[in-house]
Amino acid sequence: MSSYSSGGVKRTLSGQWKVDDSNMSRRESTDNLPNDVCDSVARFGHRPSLQGSLMEDVRSHGRSIAVFTSGGDSQGMNAAVRAVVRMGIYVGFRVYCIHEGYQGMIDGGKHIREMSWADVSGIIQLGGTVIGSARCMGFKEREGRKKACLNLVRRGISNLVVIGGDGSLTGANCFKNEWGTLVNELKTEGLLNDIEVRKCSHLNIVGMVGSIDNDFCGTDMTIGTDSALHRIIEAVDAISTTAQSHQRTFVLEVMGRHCGYLALVAGLACGADWILIPEWPPEDGWEEHLCDKLSQTRTIGGRLNIVIVAEGAIDKHGNAITTEYVRKLLVTRISHDTRITVLGHVQRGGSPSAFDRILASRMGAEAVLTLLDSTPETPAYVVSLDGNQAVRVPLMQCVERTQAVAKALKEQDFELAAKLRGRSFMNNLYTYQTLSHRKPPDNVCSADGKTCQSGYQIAVMNIGAPAAGMNAAVRSCVRASLFKGYGVYGIYDGFEGLLQDQIKLLGWMSVAGWVKSGGSTLGTNRTTPEKILDKVAEQFRKYKIHGLLIIGGFEAYKSIIAMSQNRDKYPEFCIPMVIIPCTVSNNVPGTDFSLGCDTALNAIMDICDRIKQSATGSKRRVFVVETMGGYCGYLATMAALAGGADAAYIFEEKFTIKDLQEDVYHLKAKIADNIQRGLIVRNEKANDYYTTDFIHSLYSEEGKGIFTARKNVLGHMQQGGSPTPFDRNMGTKLAAKSVHYLIENIEKYKKDDGSVYTNDPGTACLLGMHKRILAFRSVKGISEITDFEHRIAKDQWWMKIRPLLRILAKHESTYEVEGIAVKAVSDSDNDSS
Repeated sequence: MSSYSSGGVKRTLSGQWKVDDSNMSRRESTDNLPNDVCDSVARFGHRPSLQGSLMEDVRSHGRSIAVFTSGGDSQGMNAAVRAVVRMGIYVGFRVYCIHEGYQGMIDGGKHIREMSWADVSGIIQLGGTVIGSARCMGFKEREGRKKACLNLVRRGISNLVVIGGDGSLTGANCFKNEWGTLVNELKTEGLLNDIEVRKCSHLNIVGMVGSIDNDFCGTDMTIGTDSALHRIIEAVDAISTTAQSHQRTFVLEVMGRHCGYLALVAGLACGADWILIPEWPPEDGWEEHLCDKLSQTRTIGGRLNIVIVAEGAIDKHGNAITTEYVRKLLVTRISHDTRITVLGHVQRGGSPSAFDRILASRMGAEAVLTLLDSTPETPAYVVSLDGNQAVRVPLMQCVERTQAVAKALKEQDFELAAKLRGRSFMNNLYTYQTLSHRKPPDNVCSADGKTCQSGYQIAVMNIGAPAAGMNAAVRSCVRASLFKGYGVYGIYDGFEGLLQDQIKLLGWMSVAGWVKSGGSTLGTNRTTPEKILDKVAEQFRKYKIHGLLIIGGFEAYKSIIAMSQNRDKYPEFCIPMVIIPCTVSNNVPGTDFSLGCDTALNAIMDICDRIKQSATGSKRRVFVVETMGGYCGYLATMAALAGGADAAYIFEEKFTIKDLQEDVYHLKAKIADNIQRGLIVRNEKANDYYTTDFIHSLYSEEGKGIFTARKNVLGHMQQGGSPTPFDRNMGTKLAAKSVHYLIENIEKYKKDDGSVYTNDPGTACLLGMHKRILAFRSVKGISEITDFEHRIAKDQWWMKIRPLLRILAKHESTYEVEGIAVKAVSDSDNDSS
């Protein structure tokens, strides 16, 4: 392949950016992306010593970018602005922020300001948008857009990053399409000269979707949605305590005028009794079904009921369903003490979650690199999330599909509206429908779960350290199984409990309220079965276990491997077996995310925010924070990215004393340049010799006269607390999907004598997400990519994001673009949200 060179940075004729890696430092990754996406992925490499020549090359073409936020605000917008500014400066753009959205673009003057690196310091943890947002009627008029064009061209801006909803993005695309004629008119009127016109002859647009409603088709999650779910779940958890005390029913209204995503996922995450959303209105006569279900819950021991109503909820005939209507219904028909809570703009407020900070940082970096690769012919793109893969999707295709949802709702074609939301939305809806049913009829399964129609039993157990999301997964497993007529054995305290007969059948109400509980109610330990396989097999035979679901970490993974490898010796292990990865360390191979790691990450991030805030009065202080994770650096890396840290030391990326010294000098320079605080994150097993104490002492000594240093070892607080909405929702969906898989294979491999037998390697598997796909993968195949000595995968996806952490902290590094361009909005089977 031919290429031309600009110093150490080469650009191939295919349009890819690559780095001349002959002298690559330990901070720079040369790993290639998987073959299936290589041909559509752009790479951008940057040699530290050649930064100046690259910036000269870009600026010689007069390239400047501007970023602005528009429409309703959402948490995470500031993280996106920060990423755009810093990545833009890093690759050599002049970067502007436009204050007050489109209105600021029209008004010009002080509203359009060139940004420096330090201008976006300390904003990653702030909610809302520090550069302001406004709904602008003037931009809808051509004269307004003409003024905006003049203000941009006079500053040499011909690249825009738009952070907003579908209205804001549609306006930007309209602006792009008429840009050429606007520029020519301004030239004709004598307001622009030939040089300005030549430099800004075309406009490139890239969008990021900021909206708490998650109402934009083309991305699994919009910036702000996860944070809004945090606010909702916090409110529901708080309300639940008072509701249970007084045996009350609460009807909560959440945002979502045209989209029921928040109500749907919040309903899953808190175990709501009923939800009402615009995409899936209840059938006629729903009032009676609602009252019957709530009454039944009280009859079998429940003390509270939660009904969640999206503000745009309607019935099959398009009539609005309000919280007041539901309240009166429950008071009149079943005499429930019913209260209403309207959350309103509380959902937009507060600090962004770790998920939103990381999502916004990744998308902001990709937006800049999308503009870097843009040509006059490049269409407007939206940088989106598909599963765990960043993708670039044509903007107007997404807008058209989003508008098609609104049209379907208006025409009362609700099935089409739900499908257009995407498969992730449909998976959420299906899971809710499965778990929200009234208790199954007695002829299907008794209330205590001891008599079930099928005659088959599934066992569920927790193995490894406790992690948030375990209980949500167990609850989902129990109820999904009972509804299908399958009994569920709960095995307490892992394999040790199994050998001591700490096992019992679970009923419908046995798992009531588990979804919001942290830790493991079933109990868990790290014992694996390698040395007790004969006794484990005997217990499986004794209790007639036909399918097994293990929820846990690396020990759970090893347990499934051990049992599947000994199927030839013990036929009791010739049953379908599934592991749901659940560990704060996120070190189980075969999945990008484990249950519990999101909760742990948010706990670390919250503590780091407080630590940084504690130094507000002290000034010039560096904090060294130690995180869990074993040999896996996921928590340290992602907490550093979400917390705006300066460095993260991990086992997977080797470092020397020279690297530590360079980071100290780098931090000294930043603090001397009026950056008041520093944050260093270290994984607990990053290095046997460069311990947290050593790094703290190094920074303390070398920083004398410039800054002071403090250390914090976070310990087991990372394992505690109530699960985040992400972990609750993911645990619920993974378990429901696992039960479906287990039942399907039990039916497939059952024998005439009532036993189940399969030695197919595919029936001992792990359910996890890899890039864009949620799938079952054989543990036999996964074991080939496992580093068993260090209990991690040989290749970890998040390592490619580490350079972004360095870049945003003003280090030199090489960033490998993760975004792939797609021609159509994907309906791949994923569950990222």
